[in-house]
Amino acid sequence: MSALAASLRLRASSRACDDVDLLAASRHAGFGWLSPDGAGCVGIGVAARVAPEDAVDALAAITHDDDSGTPAAGPRALGALSYDGDTPTGLVLPTWLLARDAEGRGWITHLGTNLDERDEPEPFLTLAPDAPTSTRPSRPHLDVRSRRDRDQWRRAVDRILDAIAAGAIQKLVLAREVDVDADAPFDRHRIIEHLHAEQPTCFVYVDGNFVGASPELLVRRAGAIVTSKPVAGTGPARAPRRLTESVKDRHEHRLVVDAIVETLEPWCATLDVAREPAVATFGRLAHLSTPITGVLRDPIPSAVDLARRLHPTPAVGGSPTAPALALQRELEGFDRGRYAGPIGWIDARGDGEWVLALRGAELDGTHARLVAGAGIVAGSDPDAEWEETEAKLAPTLRALAGR
Repeated sequence: MSALAASLRLRASSRACDDVDLLAASRHAGFGWLSPDGAGCVGIGVAARVAPEDAVDALAAITHDDDSGTPAAGPRALGALSYDGDTPTGLVLPTWLLARDAEGRGWITHLGTNLDERDEPEPFLTLAPDAPTSTRPSRPHLDVRSRRDRDQWRRAVDRILDAIAAGAIQKLVLAREVDVDADAPFDRHRIIEHLHAEQPTCFVYVDGNFVGASPELLVRRAGAIVTSKPVAGTGPARAPRRLTESVKDRHEHRLVVDAIVETLEPWCATLDVAREPAVATFGRLAHLSTPITGVLRDPIPSAVDLARRLHPTPAVGGSPTAPALALQRELEGFDRGRYAGPIGWIDARGDGEWVLALRGAELDGTHARLVAGAGIVAGSDPDAEWEETEAKLAPTLRALAGR
C-alpha cells in the first residue's frame, strides 16, 4: 500500500438504489459516464484526488461497508487524462457516487473520513430539479469560427503526405480547433441530454466543463478479461460499403489495430482479434471497427494502467509513434488538453472503462472550444479530410445548438 493510500483514511458506505436515473443525476455531477449498454456512474463532490498510478491502491485501502447486494458496488476514481501527459492531471474519488451496472442494478456510495457524522443529505435524492417551464427553451444563436482556414489545412496535410512519401511515417492524425460563441450561456445538461438521445451507441462523458460522446472504447477491464474496440476510417452511415471497400480506410484502420495488438500481447495469455473489420454506426457517421478481446496473465494490470500503456494509439496520434507525434505537435501548434486523451473510471479491483475523449466541447459560459481530427495516410485528399473533420464536429455543434 502506498503512503498516500494509507494517509487518506477514508471509509465508504454503499446501499442499493432501485431507481437509478444517471441522466438526471448528471445535471449536478462533477463527472458523468453513460455507457451504451445502460451502465454508468456519476460523481458529486471530492473526497480525495489521486494520481492515476495511485488510484487502485487508494481505493483498495478504503474501508467499505457494503449493503448494496451488488458485486460491483463501491467507490471509484473518475476523470480525464490529458492527451500529451504533460498537463498535471489526477482522478477524483467523489464524495457521492451513483452507479448502475449493465444488468440494471444500481447503488449509491458515500465516501468520507467519518460517515457517522453525515452533515449532508444524499444529493441525488434531495437536489431539486429545475423548475418546469411551459415553453420549449429557445435555441441559441451560434457563431462558429475555425482557427485554421482551408488553405492552412491543405498545406499541413501536404506536409504530412510528403513525410509519408519519404517513409518517415505511415499515418498522422491532424486536428483543428473551432471556437463557438452563443448569445446565451450554454446549458451543459441540455447538451448531455441531446448527445445521449442522438448518439445512443456512444459513451457520453462529462468532466466538469468538458462534455462529449465518444465512439471509441480504448480499453475495458473486467477481471482478467480485456477488451478494446478501436475505430478508424470514417464515412457516412448511409453508405457503409464505401468503408469496407476503401483500401485507404482499411489501411488507416489496420495501423490502429496492429498497434493495440502489439501493446496488449505481452500482457495477455490469449488475444482474439476479429479477422475483418465491421462497420459501426454512430449517429450519421460510420467507422470501421475491430473488436479485440484477451485474457490477461498475472500480475494483471489495472484498467488505467492499460489505458496509459495504449495511449496514444494511431487512432489519435500516428504511426510510428515518435516521429508522428513530433510532426503532429509542429503542425497543429496548440495544446490538445483533454481532447483525444483517455477518460473513464476505475474501481478497487482494477476494473474500469476508458474511452478516447472525442466529439466533445469545453464549455465556458457563452463560449465553447471544439476539436476534431482526421487520419492522414497515403492517398488522403486534403479537402476530403477537411470535410471529415466537419462531419465529426457536426454532432457536437447540433447539441450546442439544441437541434
